[in-house]
Amino acid sequence: MIELLPRLRAAQPDAELLIVDDGSTDDTAAICQQQGITVVRQPYSMGNGAAIKRGARAAKGEIIVFMDADAQHDPGDIARLLERLDEDFDMVVGARDWSGQSGVGRGLANALYNWLASRMTGQTVADLTSGFRAVRADKFREFLHLLPNGFSYPTTSTMAFFRSAYAVGYVPIKAGQRVGKSHIKPLRDGLRFLLIIFKIGTLYSPLKLFVPASAVFFLLGLGHYLYTFTTMHRLTNMSVLLFSASVIVFLIGLISEQITALTYRRHD
Repeated sequence: MIELLPRLRAAQPDAELLIVDDGSTDDTAAICQQQGITVVRQPYSMGNGAAIKRGARAAKGEIIVFMDADAQHDPGDIARLLERLDEDFDMVVGARDWSGQSGVGRGLANALYNWLASRMTGQTVADLTSGFRAVRADKFREFLHLLPNGFSYPTTSTMAFFRSAYAVGYVPIKAGQRVGKSHIKPLRDGLRFLLIIFKIGTLYSPLKLFVPASAVFFLLGLGHYLYTFTTMHRLTNMSVLLFSASVIVFLIGLISEQITALTYRRHD
C-alpha cells in the first residue's frame, strides 16, 4: 500500500481517496494520515464485503471506484474505467485475462462463474469476481443490504445490477502479482465457491436454476417408472420419490422467484 498511494494520488489528483482499515494491526492508519488520506476504521475485521459497504456509505462522490490495496490493480486504469462509464454504463468492471488469475484453480473457477453468469443473464460476463470496478454511487447503494460481509461482493453486486437492468460494461486490464498473503484457503473456501454458483442463479433468476433441476428429477422418475413397469409391471416407491422431488424443487424455485422479485423492488 505504501507504493500504491502515491501512484493513486498522481493518477487521480482531484479524487477523494478513502482507505477502509478492516481491523488491521499494522501502521495502515498512520501511513494514510501522513499522506492526507481519509481512513474509515473498523474496530475489528468484518470482511472484504463489510469494508466495501463502509466505504460506499462514507464516499461523497457520484462515482465510486473500488480497488484492492495489494498492488494488483494499476491506478492508471482508473481513467479507462471512467471513460467507459461515461458511455451510459452504470458499472464498469476491470476484466482480468488468464495471467491475472491467482493460480490455475482460481482461474478455472472464475471461468466457470463467468460462463454460468453469462448463461443466466444472456449477456457476456467477462469477469464476475473482479474487485476493480467503477460504479454510480446512488445505484450501488441500492444493493448494500444484499452484499455479504465476505469475499463475494463482486458477484452479488454484478448480478444485482443485471437483475435491475442497470448497464454493466467491461474494460480489459492486466492484474499484477499481489503483495502480501492471500486469506483465501482452497480447502476451506471450496464449499463457499460452490455456494457462489448457486448464489449466481438465485440472485438473478431462481427458476433458471430450479427448473432444470426439477426436470432432471422428473426424467429420472419417469425412466425408473418405465423400467419397473416393463420388468415388474408396477410403480415403485423410488419412482414416486423422484416425482415428488421434481414437484418440490419446482415449487421452491417458484417461491424463490417471488422472493427475488420482492427483494429487488425499489422503495423510494
